[in-house]
This record gives sequence, C-alpha cells and structure tokens, in this order.
Amino acid sequence: MFTLPDSWVWDFWFADDGEQYHLFFLYASRALHDPDARHYRASIGHAVSTDLEHWTRVPDALVRADPPAFDDLATWTGSVVRHPDGTWFLFYTGSTRATDGKNIQRIGYATSADLITWHKAGDNPVLGAGGTWYETLTDGQWHDEAFRDPWVFADPGGDGWHMLITARAPHGAAFERGVVGHAVSADLRHWELRPPLSAPSSHGFGQLEVTQTEIVDGRPVLVFSCLAEHASESRRATGTRGGIWAAPADSLLGPFDIDTAEQVTDDRFYSGKLLRRRSDDRWVLMGFHHTGPDGGFAGGVSDPMPVRWDGRRLSVEAPHAVLDAESSPKLSASLEQGGPSSAPVAL
Repeated sequence: MFTLPDSWVWDFWFADDGEQYHLFFLYASRALHDPDARHYRASIGHAVSTDLEHWTRVPDALVRADPPAFDDLATWTGSVVRHPDGTWFLFYTGSTRATDGKNIQRIGYATSADLITWHKAGDNPVLGAGGTWYETLTDGQWHDEAFRDPWVFADPGGDGWHMLITARAPHGAAFERGVVGHAVSADLRHWELRPPLSAPSSHGFGQLEVTQTEIVDGRPVLVFSCLAEHASESRRATGTRGGIWAAPADSLLGPFDIDTAEQVTDDRFYSGKLLRRRSDDRWVLMGFHHTGPDGGFAGGVSDPMPVRWDGRRLSVEAPHAVLDAESSPKLSASLEQGGPSSAPVAL
C-alpha cells in the first residue's frame, strides 16, 4: 500500500520501465482539513517500486501552472506511454476555474527522458470538450465541464494512438450522460477528437471516471469508476453505493455497452487500474481507498488484487484480505524522499 502521513492520496496511474513500476498519484495536504477540498489543491506525485507493494517516493512530476493557463487550478488524472523514440509522455487533466466558480477541464501533456523530470508541452492544451459530441459547461447540466482522465494506448493494429476520456454527451438526462470520449493521434503530440465509444443510457452514469481498457483472460474489458451520487436513477434504485465497475467489449475500442457494466468493488475502492504484474504475469487491480471504516474519506493506494474474467464478469480475488492486511499495524511503506521510511504506516 502507498499512503502519505501529511497528504491525502487518491487517483493514480502507472508506467513500467521493465525494472521498476512508477506510480503517479494525486495528492493534497491534510492541512486543508476537509478532504472534499483536496481536488482544487491537487499535484501529481511520483513513487517507484519493484513489487507494487513497497514504494519509495521520488520527486513530484507536475504542479499547477501560474495563471492564466489551462491547468492553473489543478493538475488531475492522466496516463503515461512511451513513444517509439524512447520519450515518455505523461498525459494529464488540467483544470481552470470558470467565471461562476465551476471548473473547465482540458487535456495536456508533458514529456520526459527518464520518468523523473517532466516538461510541459508548449502547445497545451491539446484537447477540450465541444463540438456536437461532448457537453460543455454552457449546457448547464453538470457541476463542471467534464473532460478528463486521459487513458492513452497504442492502436492494436499499429495505426497510431488512442485516448479514452471521461466525458459527457450533450443530450439525455443529467445523470445518464456519461460517455467514453475518444481521440486519435499519429504522433502523440497532435490529437483529433472523435465521437464517443459509448452512448448515454437510462441505466448508465453521469460520469465514467478514470476509464481503462485491457484484455483480461482473452476478453476486452472496460474499467471505470462512479459513485452512487453520480449514477442514473435506475442504478441508484439497486441500492449500490458505487465503486469500480467493468463492462465487457468486443475490442479495446468497444463499442462499449455501459448497460452491461457490473460492479467489481464497492465504494471502499475507487479509481481502479488494471496492471499485468511481471513477477507472475497475472492481471491485478489496484484502487485507492475511498470510504473508510468510519464512513469518511480514507485515501491511499491499495496493494494489488488478482483479477480474472470468470466468463461473465471481471472478478476480484480476496478484496477483503487486502483491506484486512492494509489495516494491520505491521504495514509499512516507503515515504521519505529518495529512500524508505523506518516508521510503519497504517490506513
């Protein structure tokens, strides 16, 4: 598990350089007192590990820019890929405040030669909501202009790159408009917006956060997160509290039928990420600890939980064991800059 004693840690994503796993994560100071205030104070931190369980913190990756800029309010969730020339690309969400106190989200990127020192692109942002496919703040149906959480991956057929985006359609009931946004690129630097890969649905969600698509046990799977408060009325009627969800698909590019999505975890975990573990070549799921035993926000990135496709749904092995282990007083994590911590850390 990865947590920080002085900061809340939540959304995260990975890069694997073949020797170390790199964890990029959102964090904000606990001096804010209210965990709901963390979003507008988010920076992107960085830690490394050889086993996905014991982490050493290294220098932060990105912070918000001075205004005016597309990311002058906060830097939010993204993904990391490597260009064929060896350059690492970190795509991330930039947020800026709108005139009414809401926020507008757009997507930019930074590059690095070593995964440690990152330089923001001069032509940021490279994508934003709009056109006929995606809702904007002026539609007045949501609390922000939702266009975030870029998940970038190489085209399976070798034809450039794809980006999945947390976005909303400009039609339908407010809590049913969440869609999987889509963009394409030939070089990772220039992006073209495309129609969404899913459709609004009466059994859908207001937002599909932190999307990811992978092939698990031969089955393409879309993973996303949503809490009950942002789900459709029909989803809330089931009594769900929300959490991490998954939907099967015919390919990594869908199309995705969100009506088929089933819960992978409840709201104790959120922002789920799939990763193939090198030590045993198994798919594992990690999430951040969202709802703690007292019902409040917890924070901190979980240890890996093995997953499999059981023929009908994505199934997690022993999530309760992870929760029990991570509440143990014997739990330790590497937290100090450049080296391990000698103090145990418990969630």
